[in-house]
Amino acid sequence: MRYADRMSQLGTETAFEVLAKARALEAKGRSIVHLEIGEPDFDTPAPIRAAAVRALDEGFTHYGPSAGLPEVREAIAAFIAKDRGLPVTPDQVVVTPGGKPVLTFAIMACIDPGDEVIVPDPGFPIYESVVRFLGARPMPLVLREEKGFRFGAADLEALLTPKTRMVVLNSPHNPTGSVLTPADLDEIARLLRDRDIFVLSDEIYSKILYEGVHDSIATRPGMAEKTILLDGFSKTYAMTGWRLGYGVMNPTLAKHVARLATNVYSCATAFVQRAAITALGGSQEPVAAMVKEFRRRRAEIVEGLNAIPGLRCLEPSGAFYVFPNIQALHMKSADVERVLLEEAGVAALSGTAFGPSGEGYIRLSYANSIENIREALHRIGAHVSSQLRAAR
Repeated sequence: MRYADRMSQLGTETAFEVLAKARALEAKGRSIVHLEIGEPDFDTPAPIRAAAVRALDEGFTHYGPSAGLPEVREAIAAFIAKDRGLPVTPDQVVVTPGGKPVLTFAIMACIDPGDEVIVPDPGFPIYESVVRFLGARPMPLVLREEKGFRFGAADLEALLTPKTRMVVLNSPHNPTGSVLTPADLDEIARLLRDRDIFVLSDEIYSKILYEGVHDSIATRPGMAEKTILLDGFSKTYAMTGWRLGYGVMNPTLAKHVARLATNVYSCATAFVQRAAITALGGSQEPVAAMVKEFRRRRAEIVEGLNAIPGLRCLEPSGAFYVFPNIQALHMKSADVERVLLEEAGVAALSGTAFGPSGEGYIRLSYANSIENIREALHRIGAHVSSQLRAAR
């Protein structure tokens, strides 16, 4: 059978592939420590679960508007206005099943074949995947360890051409955990605000931040109209399986995105949307408690990795990932991923799963217990020591 040529341009998320391999090994009796998948290991807070049950009992089991239930869009607009200091009206909000439809539909609505989209490298692989699938050209913005995996206007300006139509920002950042500072955002905004360029600002980890408060480029002068702010409930409220995200954008673009939603999935699940009102308007203590625990785990894994000869690891400022440098092992990142899983029983991701500039690194998620993190560090340390001895 013949399939569409465009499928050759579509990438994937390696985390799910490694998860499948790890579970296959577990089915054979192997002990695996899971540090590959990017989801909180906490349960969704009880009030949110209860709100979903109430919504089911109240009959929220039918179709809704493609852009989202009006009361949910109102709740999100009010939340963003208060949380980001960004005036937002409900007609700027589109509610989606997870965050990926926001980035996919925004790129579909704004980018033509042959256009250029600047994407972080390393970065979330779906950015590049969607850009290539649509016949556009991803332009990698290399994030360097010596700069704390951050970048400024000078780094970005070097990539701008007459074909540039979009810049993707992700802060807090997956896979490195870096966070753009207010000064970074100021200079990036000054560079872009008078150019005909959209900004896709992926802020899905906005609440998993260890110092200060989250800042968005959309708040800078001249940037609200051209910024697509992506956020959601998966990470902040441990709702990965609920599949609920949202985008905030100018009203014209919101209509385009809602029309794409109509064509692809009709609408987000009604009772899940109703639970989102409780998530945003209820107590945020479960979020604070989760971040407090992530902070404790961050200290454990960063200290542990830096104590292993041959490894070095920056302390992330947000999200729940570390991106240790493994160059002293003189192995390809993909080989380290394979050996850690098959020999050490630790599921990790090659840095190259996030782009070519991830070579020499691996990503570890510390969304796991302290006990499991310590066991993983023990296994990694034993493997690294063995590898370094063999290299001598």
